[in-house]
Amino acid sequence: MLKNVKCAKCVKCGKEYEATPTTTTCECGGILDIVYDYDYIKAHFTKDDLEHCPDRSMWRYRPLLPVEPDSAPTPLRVGWSPLYKADNLAKVLGLKALYIKDDGQNPTASLKDRASAMAVVKAREAKAPIIACSSTGNAASSLAGNAAAAGIPTYIFVPSRAPKGKVAQLRIFGATVISVDGSYEDTFELSKAAIQRWGWYDRNAAINPYLSEGKKTVTLEIMEQLHWQVPDFIALSVGDGCTIAGAWKGLKDLYAAGFIDKLPRLISVQAEGCCPLNRAIQTNTPWEPMEENTLADSIAVGVPRNADKALNAIRESNGITVNVSDDEILAAMRLLGRTQGVFGEPAGVTGTAGVKKALELGLLDPDSTVVSVVTGNGLKDAANGIKAAGEPMLVKPTMEALLDAFEENDIHP
Repeated sequence: MLKNVKCAKCVKCGKEYEATPTTTTCECGGILDIVYDYDYIKAHFTKDDLEHCPDRSMWRYRPLLPVEPDSAPTPLRVGWSPLYKADNLAKVLGLKALYIKDDGQNPTASLKDRASAMAVVKAREAKAPIIACSSTGNAASSLAGNAAAAGIPTYIFVPSRAPKGKVAQLRIFGATVISVDGSYEDTFELSKAAIQRWGWYDRNAAINPYLSEGKKTVTLEIMEQLHWQVPDFIALSVGDGCTIAGAWKGLKDLYAAGFIDKLPRLISVQAEGCCPLNRAIQTNTPWEPMEENTLADSIAVGVPRNADKALNAIRESNGITVNVSDDEILAAMRLLGRTQGVFGEPAGVTGTAGVKKALELGLLDPDSTVVSVVTGNGLKDAANGIKAAGEPMLVKPTMEALLDAFEENDIHP
Protein backbone atom coordinates (compact mmCIF):
# COMPACT_ATOMS: atom_id res chain seq x y z
CA MET A 1 0.00 0.00 0.00
CA LEU A 2 1.35 3.42 -0.93
CA LYS A 3 1.98 5.58 2.15
CA ASN A 4 0.68 8.76 0.51
CA VAL A 5 -2.46 7.12 -0.94
CA LYS A 6 -5.53 6.09 1.02
CA CYS A 7 -7.59 4.37 -1.65
CA ALA A 8 -9.26 4.57 -5.05
CA LYS A 9 -12.83 5.87 -4.75
CA CYS A 10 -15.69 5.65 -7.23
CA VAL A 11 -16.93 9.06 -8.38
CA LYS A 12 -20.46 7.63 -8.81
CA CYS A 13 -21.26 5.43 -5.82
CA GLY A 14 -18.39 6.25 -3.46
CA LYS A 15 -17.18 2.66 -3.04
CA GLU A 16 -13.51 2.43 -2.06
CA TYR A 17 -10.86 0.06 -3.44
CA GLU A 18 -7.23 -0.61 -2.67
CA ALA A 19 -5.08 1.37 -5.11
CA THR A 20 -3.14 -1.44 -6.77
CA PRO A 21 -1.29 -1.07 -10.11
CA THR A 22 -4.10 -2.94 -11.89
CA THR A 23 -7.04 -1.12 -10.27
CA THR A 24 -9.51 -0.10 -12.99
CA THR A 25 -13.20 0.85 -12.66
CA CYS A 26 -15.86 0.36 -10.00
CA GLU A 27 -18.21 -2.60 -10.19
CA CYS A 28 -21.02 -0.06 -10.74
CA GLY A 29 -19.22 1.14 -13.87
CA GLY A 30 -18.02 4.38 -12.34
CA ILE A 31 -14.53 5.80 -12.82
CA LEU A 32 -12.26 5.88 -9.78
CA ASP A 33 -10.38 8.78 -8.20
CA ILE A 34 -7.14 8.32 -6.29
CA VAL A 35 -7.57 9.62 -2.73
CA TYR A 36 -4.47 10.86 -0.89
CA ASP A 37 -3.45 11.11 2.76
CA TYR A 38 -2.91 14.87 2.86
CA ASP A 39 -1.68 14.86 6.46
CA TYR A 40 1.09 12.46 5.39
CA ILE A 41 1.90 14.62 2.36
CA LYS A 42 2.02 17.82 4.44
CA ALA A 43 4.48 16.14 6.80
CA HIS A 44 6.78 14.93 4.01
CA PHE A 45 6.50 17.43 1.15
CA THR A 46 6.90 21.20 1.16
CA LYS A 47 7.48 24.12 -1.21
CA ASP A 48 11.04 24.21 0.08
CA ASP A 49 11.53 20.61 -1.07
CA LEU A 50 10.50 21.66 -4.57
CA GLU A 51 12.72 24.73 -4.43
CA HIS A 52 15.74 22.45 -4.00
CA CYS A 53 14.59 19.65 -6.32
CA PRO A 54 16.92 19.26 -9.34
CA ASP A 55 14.44 17.10 -11.28
CA ARG A 56 12.86 19.21 -14.04
CA SER A 57 10.15 16.75 -15.03
CA MET A 58 6.72 15.67 -13.82
CA TRP A 59 8.40 13.32 -11.37
CA ARG A 60 9.47 16.24 -9.14
CA TYR A 61 5.96 15.85 -7.67
CA ARG A 62 6.33 12.19 -6.67
CA PRO A 63 4.90 12.73 -3.14
CA LEU A 64 1.67 13.83 -4.86
CA LEU A 65 1.67 10.91 -7.30
CA PRO A 66 0.47 7.30 -6.85
CA VAL A 67 3.76 5.53 -7.56
CA GLU A 68 5.93 3.27 -5.45
CA PRO A 69 9.00 4.97 -3.94
CA ASP A 70 11.35 2.63 -5.80
CA SER A 71 9.56 2.84 -9.17
CA ALA A 72 11.91 4.20 -11.79
CA PRO A 73 10.67 7.19 -13.81
CA THR A 74 10.16 6.87 -17.52
CA PRO A 75 13.28 7.36 -19.68
CA LEU A 76 11.87 10.30 -21.64
CA ARG A 77 11.77 13.71 -19.98
CA VAL A 78 8.06 14.44 -19.53
CA GLY A 79 6.77 17.66 -18.04
CA TRP A 80 8.19 20.99 -16.88
CA SER A 81 7.11 22.57 -20.16
CA PRO A 82 7.47 26.35 -20.41
CA LEU A 83 4.90 28.81 -19.11
CA TYR A 84 5.12 31.99 -21.18
CA LYS A 85 3.77 35.37 -20.13
CA ALA A 86 1.86 36.18 -23.30
CA ASP A 87 1.88 39.97 -23.20
CA ASN A 88 1.52 40.39 -26.97
CA LEU A 89 -1.56 38.19 -27.17
CA ALA A 90 -3.04 39.65 -23.99
CA LYS A 91 -2.81 43.12 -25.53
CA VAL A 92 -4.54 41.97 -28.73
CA LEU A 93 -7.32 40.32 -26.72
CA GLY A 94 -7.69 43.17 -24.25
CA LEU A 95 -6.87 40.96 -21.28
CA LYS A 96 -5.02 42.06 -18.15
CA ALA A 97 -2.67 39.07 -17.95
CA LEU A 98 -2.36 35.90 -20.02
CA TYR A 99 0.02 32.96 -19.70
CA ILE A 100 0.50 30.19 -22.24
CA LYS A 101 1.49 26.74 -21.00
CA ASP A 102 3.13 25.10 -24.04
CA ASP A 103 2.74 21.38 -23.48
CA GLY A 104 3.53 20.74 -27.11
CA GLN A 105 7.16 20.68 -25.96
CA ASN A 106 6.79 17.29 -24.30
CA PRO A 107 8.72 14.39 -25.92
CA THR A 108 6.00 13.30 -28.33
CA ALA A 109 4.64 16.87 -28.57
CA SER A 110 1.49 16.74 -26.46
CA LEU A 111 0.16 16.90 -22.91
CA LYS A 112 -0.81 13.23 -23.24
CA ASP A 113 2.81 12.32 -22.49
CA ARG A 114 2.01 12.99 -18.83
CA ALA A 115 -0.70 10.31 -18.73
CA SER A 116 1.34 7.86 -20.80
CA ALA A 117 4.41 8.24 -18.60
CA MET A 118 2.24 7.37 -15.62
CA ALA A 119 0.77 4.40 -17.51
CA VAL A 120 4.24 3.07 -18.28
CA VAL A 121 5.33 3.30 -14.64
CA LYS A 122 2.15 1.57 -13.41
CA ALA A 123 2.46 -1.11 -16.11
CA ARG A 124 5.99 -1.81 -14.87
CA GLU A 125 4.67 -2.07 -11.30
CA ALA A 126 2.04 -4.52 -12.58
CA LYS A 127 4.74 -6.41 -14.49
CA ALA A 128 2.61 -6.10 -17.63
CA PRO A 129 4.34 -7.20 -20.87
CA ILE A 130 2.15 -5.14 -23.26
CA ILE A 131 0.25 -1.82 -23.05
CA ALA A 132 -2.69 -0.90 -25.29
CA CYS A 133 -5.09 1.97 -25.85
CA SER A 134 -7.49 3.66 -28.24
CA SER A 135 -6.94 7.27 -29.23
CA THR A 136 -7.76 10.00 -31.71
CA GLY A 137 -3.99 10.39 -32.05
CA ASN A 138 -2.08 12.09 -29.25
CA ALA A 139 -2.66 9.55 -26.50
CA ALA A 140 -1.61 6.88 -28.96
CA SER A 141 1.64 8.52 -30.03
CA SER A 142 2.51 9.47 -26.46
CA LEU A 143 2.01 5.90 -25.28
CA ALA A 144 3.97 4.45 -28.20
CA GLY A 145 6.91 6.78 -27.60
CA ASN A 146 7.08 6.47 -23.82
CA ALA A 147 6.60 2.71 -23.94
CA ALA A 148 9.23 2.31 -26.65
CA ALA A 149 11.75 4.15 -24.48
CA ALA A 150 10.88 1.78 -21.63
CA GLY A 151 11.12 -1.31 -23.86
CA ILE A 152 7.43 -2.24 -23.65
CA PRO A 153 5.47 -3.23 -26.81
CA THR A 154 2.22 -1.42 -27.58
CA TYR A 155 -0.99 -2.10 -29.49
CA ILE A 156 -2.69 1.10 -30.61
CA PHE A 157 -6.21 1.58 -32.02
CA VAL A 158 -6.94 4.82 -33.88
CA PRO A 159 -9.86 5.96 -36.04
CA SER A 160 -8.93 6.04 -39.72
CA ARG A 161 -9.32 9.86 -39.74
CA ALA A 162 -6.31 10.30 -37.42
CA PRO A 163 -3.81 12.81 -38.93
CA LYS A 164 -0.89 11.29 -40.80
CA GLY A 165 1.64 13.02 -38.57
CA LYS A 166 0.36 11.19 -35.52
CA VAL A 167 0.14 7.85 -37.34
CA ALA A 168 3.72 8.38 -38.53
CA GLN A 169 4.82 8.81 -34.91
CA LEU A 170 3.11 5.55 -33.98
CA ARG A 171 4.83 3.62 -36.73
CA ILE A 172 8.23 5.17 -36.02
CA PHE A 173 7.88 4.24 -32.35
CA GLY A 174 7.29 0.62 -33.37
CA ALA A 175 3.68 0.29 -32.23
CA THR A 176 1.33 -2.27 -33.70
CA VAL A 177 -1.24 0.13 -35.15
CA ILE A 178 -4.84 -0.81 -35.89
CA SER A 179 -6.58 1.88 -37.97
CA VAL A 180 -10.31 1.44 -37.39
CA ASP A 181 -12.75 2.28 -40.17
CA GLY A 182 -15.26 3.95 -37.85
CA SER A 183 -15.78 6.62 -35.18
CA TYR A 184 -13.75 7.10 -32.00
CA GLU A 185 -16.54 5.26 -30.16
CA ASP A 186 -16.08 2.27 -32.49
CA THR A 187 -12.33 2.48 -31.97
CA PHE A 188 -12.65 2.55 -28.18
CA GLU A 189 -15.00 -0.42 -28.07
CA LEU A 190 -12.72 -2.53 -30.27
CA SER A 191 -9.68 -1.67 -28.14
CA LYS A 192 -11.64 -2.52 -24.98
CA ALA A 193 -12.61 -5.91 -26.37
CA ALA A 194 -9.04 -6.67 -27.48
CA ILE A 195 -7.59 -5.64 -24.12
CA GLN A 196 -10.02 -7.94 -22.33
CA ARG A 197 -9.30 -10.82 -24.70
CA TRP A 198 -5.50 -10.71 -24.41
CA GLY A 199 -5.10 -9.18 -20.94
CA TRP A 200 -2.99 -6.18 -21.99
CA TYR A 201 -2.36 -3.28 -19.62
CA ASP A 202 -5.09 -0.71 -20.28
CA ARG A 203 -3.98 2.88 -20.95
CA ASN A 204 -7.53 4.03 -21.76
CA ALA A 205 -8.30 7.00 -19.54
CA ALA A 206 -11.90 5.93 -18.97
CA ILE A 207 -10.69 2.67 -17.45
CA ASN A 208 -7.37 3.51 -15.79
CA PRO A 209 -7.65 5.91 -12.81
CA TYR A 210 -3.93 6.64 -12.80
CA LEU A 211 -3.95 8.58 -16.06
CA SER A 212 -5.65 11.61 -14.51
CA GLU A 213 -2.87 11.55 -11.93
CA GLY A 214 -0.33 11.98 -14.71
CA LYS A 215 -2.34 14.71 -16.41
CA LYS A 216 -2.78 16.66 -13.20
CA THR A 217 0.95 17.45 -13.18
CA VAL A 218 0.26 20.18 -15.76
CA THR A 219 -1.53 22.25 -13.11
CA LEU A 220 1.01 21.36 -10.42
CA GLU A 221 3.63 22.90 -12.71
CA ILE A 222 1.54 25.94 -13.56
CA MET A 223 1.08 26.79 -9.91
CA GLU A 224 4.76 26.33 -9.10
CA GLN A 225 5.79 28.35 -12.17
CA LEU A 226 3.47 31.13 -11.01
CA HIS A 227 5.14 30.99 -7.57
CA TRP A 228 1.89 29.67 -6.09
CA GLN A 229 -0.05 32.80 -7.09
CA VAL A 230 -3.37 31.38 -8.27
CA PRO A 231 -4.75 32.81 -11.55
CA ASP A 232 -8.42 33.65 -11.95
CA PHE A 233 -8.94 31.12 -14.75
CA ILE A 234 -7.29 28.16 -16.45
CA ALA A 235 -8.54 27.43 -19.98
CA LEU A 236 -8.41 23.96 -21.50
CA SER A 237 -9.63 22.28 -24.65
CA VAL A 238 -11.98 19.40 -23.83
CA GLY A 239 -12.69 16.13 -25.63
CA ASP A 240 -13.20 12.99 -23.57
CA GLY A 241 -12.90 15.05 -20.37
CA CYS A 242 -9.75 13.44 -19.00
CA THR A 243 -7.50 16.50 -19.25
CA ILE A 244 -9.83 18.97 -17.55
CA ALA A 245 -10.61 16.35 -14.90
CA GLY A 246 -6.91 15.77 -14.26
CA ALA A 247 -6.15 19.49 -14.19
CA TRP A 248 -8.84 20.05 -11.57
CA LYS A 249 -7.63 17.06 -9.53
CA GLY A 250 -4.14 18.57 -9.40
CA LEU A 251 -5.47 21.90 -8.21
CA LYS A 252 -7.60 20.29 -5.50
CA ASP A 253 -4.64 18.19 -4.35
CA LEU A 254 -2.47 21.30 -4.05
CA TYR A 255 -5.19 23.09 -2.12
CA ALA A 256 -5.74 20.16 0.25
CA ALA A 257 -1.98 19.81 0.81
CA GLY A 258 -1.66 23.51 1.65
CA PHE A 259 0.36 24.62 -1.37
CA ILE A 260 -2.25 27.13 -2.60
CA ASP A 261 -4.85 29.09 -0.64
CA LYS A 262 -7.65 29.20 -3.22
CA LEU A 263 -8.77 27.52 -6.44
CA PRO A 264 -9.06 29.06 -9.91
CA ARG A 265 -12.10 28.70 -12.15
CA LEU A 266 -11.87 26.52 -15.24
CA ILE A 267 -12.76 27.49 -18.80
CA SER A 268 -13.97 24.39 -20.66
CA VAL A 269 -13.68 24.88 -24.41
CA GLN A 270 -15.14 22.48 -26.96
CA ALA A 271 -15.64 22.56 -30.71
CA GLU A 272 -19.16 23.56 -31.76
CA GLY A 273 -19.41 20.43 -33.88
CA CYS A 274 -18.68 18.12 -30.94
CA CYS A 275 -19.52 19.61 -27.53
CA PRO A 276 -21.50 17.05 -25.50
CA LEU A 277 -20.01 18.06 -22.14
CA ASN A 278 -20.39 21.81 -22.55
CA ARG A 279 -23.90 21.32 -23.90
CA ALA A 280 -24.82 19.36 -20.77
CA ILE A 281 -23.60 22.22 -18.58
CA GLN A 282 -25.26 24.92 -20.68
CA THR A 283 -28.63 23.16 -20.77
CA ASN A 284 -28.41 21.67 -17.27
CA THR A 285 -29.30 18.26 -18.66
CA PRO A 286 -27.51 14.89 -18.77
CA TRP A 287 -24.92 14.69 -21.53
CA GLU A 288 -25.89 13.01 -24.76
CA PRO A 289 -23.69 11.68 -27.60
CA MET A 290 -22.87 13.94 -30.54
CA GLU A 291 -21.38 13.44 -33.97
CA GLU A 292 -17.63 14.07 -34.22
CA ASN A 293 -17.90 17.05 -36.54
CA THR A 294 -14.73 19.13 -36.12
CA LEU A 295 -11.26 19.35 -37.64
CA ALA A 296 -9.80 19.39 -34.12
CA ASP A 297 -9.36 15.62 -34.14
CA SER A 298 -7.89 15.32 -30.65
CA ILE A 299 -11.10 16.64 -29.07
CA ALA A 300 -13.51 15.08 -31.58
CA VAL A 301 -15.06 12.75 -29.01
CA GLY A 302 -18.80 12.32 -29.39
CA VAL A 303 -19.06 9.88 -26.47
CA PRO A 304 -16.79 11.31 -23.74
CA ARG A 305 -15.33 8.56 -21.59
CA ASN A 306 -14.61 10.72 -18.56
CA ALA A 307 -17.84 12.68 -18.48
CA ASP A 308 -18.51 12.36 -14.75
CA LYS A 309 -15.13 13.71 -13.66
CA ALA A 310 -15.12 16.44 -16.30
CA LEU A 311 -18.60 17.71 -15.47
CA ASN A 312 -17.76 17.64 -11.75
CA ALA A 313 -14.62 19.70 -12.44
CA ILE A 314 -16.49 22.36 -14.40
CA ARG A 315 -19.27 22.61 -11.82
CA GLU A 316 -17.05 22.50 -8.73
CA SER A 317 -14.84 25.27 -10.12
CA ASN A 318 -17.85 27.42 -11.08
CA GLY A 319 -16.37 27.19 -14.54
CA ILE A 320 -17.19 28.81 -17.86
CA THR A 321 -18.14 26.76 -20.92
CA VAL A 322 -17.40 28.07 -24.42
CA ASN A 323 -17.96 26.43 -27.79
CA VAL A 324 -15.88 27.58 -30.77
CA SER A 325 -16.21 27.00 -34.49
CA ASP A 326 -13.54 25.40 -36.64
CA ASP A 327 -12.91 28.81 -38.21
CA GLU A 328 -12.33 30.28 -34.74
CA ILE A 329 -9.91 27.44 -33.98
CA LEU A 330 -7.95 28.09 -37.19
CA ALA A 331 -7.90 31.82 -36.38
CA ALA A 332 -6.50 31.02 -32.93
CA MET A 333 -3.72 28.98 -34.54
CA ARG A 334 -2.70 32.04 -36.56
CA LEU A 335 -3.10 34.46 -33.66
CA LEU A 336 -1.10 32.39 -31.19
CA GLY A 337 1.65 31.82 -33.72
CA ARG A 338 1.93 35.42 -34.89
CA THR A 339 1.80 37.01 -31.44
CA GLN A 340 3.71 34.50 -29.32
CA GLY A 341 5.61 32.17 -31.65
CA VAL A 342 3.76 29.11 -30.35
CA PHE A 343 2.53 26.60 -32.95
CA GLY A 344 -0.39 24.57 -31.63
CA GLU A 345 -2.45 21.94 -33.39
CA PRO A 346 -6.20 22.67 -33.71
CA ALA A 347 -7.16 20.95 -30.45
CA GLY A 348 -4.09 22.43 -28.80
CA VAL A 349 -5.21 26.02 -29.41
CA THR A 350 -8.92 25.48 -28.76
CA GLY A 351 -8.49 26.68 -25.18
CA THR A 352 -6.99 29.93 -26.45
CA ALA A 353 -9.81 30.30 -28.98
CA GLY A 354 -12.19 29.93 -26.06
CA VAL A 355 -10.49 32.68 -24.08
CA LYS A 356 -10.91 35.06 -27.02
CA LYS A 357 -14.56 34.15 -27.46
CA ALA A 358 -15.32 34.31 -23.73
CA LEU A 359 -14.03 37.90 -23.72
CA GLU A 360 -16.13 38.76 -26.78
CA LEU A 361 -19.25 37.26 -25.17
CA GLY A 362 -18.68 39.09 -21.89
CA LEU A 363 -18.23 35.84 -19.98
CA LEU A 364 -14.69 36.76 -18.94
CA ASP A 365 -13.68 39.94 -17.10
CA PRO A 366 -10.87 41.71 -19.01
CA ASP A 367 -9.16 42.38 -15.65
CA SER A 368 -8.67 38.63 -15.15
CA THR A 369 -5.43 36.68 -15.06
CA VAL A 370 -5.76 33.63 -17.30
CA VAL A 371 -3.59 30.60 -18.10
CA SER A 372 -4.34 28.87 -21.40
CA VAL A 373 -2.93 25.38 -21.90
CA VAL A 374 -1.72 24.51 -25.40
CA THR A 375 -2.08 20.75 -25.36
CA GLY A 376 -0.37 19.72 -28.61
CA ASN A 377 2.16 20.91 -31.18
CA GLY A 378 1.02 22.09 -34.61
CA LEU A 379 3.48 19.87 -36.47
CA LYS A 380 1.23 16.93 -35.57
CA ASP A 381 -1.34 18.30 -38.01
CA ALA A 382 0.57 20.29 -40.61
CA ALA A 383 -2.30 20.12 -43.10
CA ASN A 384 -4.52 22.19 -40.84
CA GLY A 385 -1.59 24.47 -40.09
CA ILE A 386 -1.41 25.31 -43.79
CA LYS A 387 -5.19 25.60 -43.88
CA ALA A 388 -5.01 28.17 -41.08
CA ALA A 389 -2.07 30.19 -42.41
CA GLY A 390 -2.37 29.69 -46.17
CA GLU A 391 0.07 28.45 -48.79
CA PRO A 392 3.33 30.38 -49.35
CA MET A 393 3.67 32.53 -52.45
CA LEU A 394 5.43 30.78 -55.35
CA VAL A 395 7.80 32.90 -57.46
CA LYS A 396 10.28 32.43 -60.26
CA PRO A 397 13.93 32.98 -59.21
CA THR A 398 14.10 36.61 -60.46
CA MET A 399 13.79 39.98 -58.75
CA GLU A 400 11.09 40.97 -61.22
CA ALA A 401 8.99 37.98 -60.25
CA LEU A 402 9.55 38.73 -56.57
CA LEU A 403 8.46 42.35 -56.98
CA ASP A 404 5.37 41.26 -58.91
CA ALA A 405 4.48 38.77 -56.16
CA PHE A 406 4.96 41.43 -53.46
CA GLU A 407 2.70 43.80 -55.38
CA GLU A 408 0.06 41.12 -55.89
CA ASN A 409 0.07 40.27 -52.18
CA ASP A 410 0.23 43.91 -51.05
CA ILE A 411 3.62 43.41 -49.38
CA HIS A 412 5.80 46.50 -48.89
CA PRO A 413 9.15 45.68 -47.26
